[in-house]
Amino acid sequence: MATAIVSSARQVGRLTSAARRLYSDVYPKITTHYTIHPRDKDPRWKDINMERVAEETDILIIGGGPAGMAAAIRARQIAEEKGTEVRVTLLEKAAEAGGHILSGACVDPIALNELIPDWKEKGAPMNTPVTSDKFGILTKSGRIPIPVFPGLPNYNHGNYVVRLGHLVKWLSEQAEAVGAEVWPGCAGADLIFRDDGSLKGVATGDVGIAKDGSPKDMFERGMEFHSKITIFAEGCHGHLTKMVSKKYNLRENSEPQSYGIGLKELWEVKPENHKPGLVEHTIGWPLDKNTYGGSFIYHLNVGEGEAPLVAAGFVVGLDYTNPYISPFREFQRFKLHPYIKPLFEGGTRVAYGARALVEGGWQCLPAPVFPGGCLAGDSAGFLNVPRIKGTHNAMKSGILAAESAMELILSGEATHEKGVTPTLYEDKLKQSYVYKELKQVRNCRPSFHYGMYGGLAYSAFSTLVRGKEPWTLSHGGADHAKLKPAKEFQPIEYPKPDGVITFDLLSSVALTGTNHEADQPPHLTLKDDSIPVKRNLAVFDGPEARFCPAGVYEFVPMETGEGQRLQINAQNCIHCKTCDIKDPSQNINWVVPEGGGGPAYNGM
Repeated sequence: MATAIVSSARQVGRLTSAARRLYSDVYPKITTHYTIHPRDKDPRWKDINMERVAEETDILIIGGGPAGMAAAIRARQIAEEKGTEVRVTLLEKAAEAGGHILSGACVDPIALNELIPDWKEKGAPMNTPVTSDKFGILTKSGRIPIPVFPGLPNYNHGNYVVRLGHLVKWLSEQAEAVGAEVWPGCAGADLIFRDDGSLKGVATGDVGIAKDGSPKDMFERGMEFHSKITIFAEGCHGHLTKMVSKKYNLRENSEPQSYGIGLKELWEVKPENHKPGLVEHTIGWPLDKNTYGGSFIYHLNVGEGEAPLVAAGFVVGLDYTNPYISPFREFQRFKLHPYIKPLFEGGTRVAYGARALVEGGWQCLPAPVFPGGCLAGDSAGFLNVPRIKGTHNAMKSGILAAESAMELILSGEATHEKGVTPTLYEDKLKQSYVYKELKQVRNCRPSFHYGMYGGLAYSAFSTLVRGKEPWTLSHGGADHAKLKPAKEFQPIEYPKPDGVITFDLLSSVALTGTNHEADQPPHLTLKDDSIPVKRNLAVFDGPEARFCPAGVYEFVPMETGEGQRLQINAQNCIHCKTCDIKDPSQNINWVVPEGGGGPAYNGM
């Protein structure tokens, strides 16, 4: 009997060891980040001092894009008008203001006119007024022109073509000039709450953590920033915004947000191809009729003696169904169209980048306020998709957030001891052009679920009736749920890059100026390290290797020679957030990397 028990135990032991080896071989450990492997359960952290230094401020702004900078400027303007001292602190993860900004960008100056009426005299880098608009449908070999009339969403006269990073840097200078504190290279990583459950502030990320998740000798705890009101202006799908939305259930009464991925290149083109002030958009080829997307080409004005610049980009809706689609390769293929290619011939590509875009609009707006703070800009989803513009709405929402916060602070309602919900901000938004224009165009983007021509026809009708139809179309669920199994499709044969007009992924990433400390835990975390192979590769043929525009996710052969494993090249990440959005298993969570990291777009 005893011998049988021992024999059985040994057999169980051998099976357990075999199971461990199988798991180790097939699903090796990938994620070491503390958000997945808590430090309180890691003996390596037992004797580490985890106390944080705390700073107090009145208004804390997370994110230094157009919304955040507008909020900082407006809050300090009010403080000066009232003759009172209010501390305004803005945290920006990029090493310098505007460093992580990427946008098309054709800007409606309506909010800037309100915020800084004399912006021209103060030298705002808005030097290229739109002089002409073009819009067309691309077929495989031709182009069908569509007239652009005043009153259409894509009519751009009165707007400006800008390098948005340059504009944001200038806004940062204006914010500091009126007394706001801008802290670049300072990334918010965690939320801090009061005993009453309201938001107290945020903590910046720790530094000095090894790739295996252990503390280095140089480990330093992040700082805490305590505030009376916190304004989240992180942009699309921000790390802290995800957390605060979940904490306060801000999306309870809205549809899941819908997104796109925008890819952009900056080109020096031949002088004869350069038409300063020209704004051109296309839809159609190379995308099929059921995949939403299109291009933008903006001709920038430049100074005497400078190379003529064109910003070219391509957007793909992340609700696409075919797992073999590669947005990056669709962009490269687009440039080979016989109508498009001549623009780039003889030119030089000087920069590349990518960023996710909020496309859900009216149906997907979350509750913008919560105890202790509010959401502004693309953190809330204020992009107007038919106009392909969000900067003006971002700035306006930042202005309104600042005004609402200042009212609570000046009245004494908002204090460090008690969290207050800035409900006035939501009221102001509902009365502003931000909500009005989003409601007016609410059905345009979801109408493209009927196909490209159906979407165009419906959008024309909706524009004609100025969005007054008595119904609201649905986006039909979250983007990640739209992806279908690979067995329903054939792999797409994309043309090989020629190194002249079209390029490979890694040479493109090299142009982004991306920099992450190599010896740190990957900030692209997996809730379950087995899912990429067990489900994503098995069912969808590893779509993360295609929807990522930076070569972060790569399926490589196992060292044993049997099967594949996922390799995460976190150092390539350009902070587009696409993986977090499109992963069909919702297993990827983008968190802020140590020190902020990321691309250095230099005003792209």
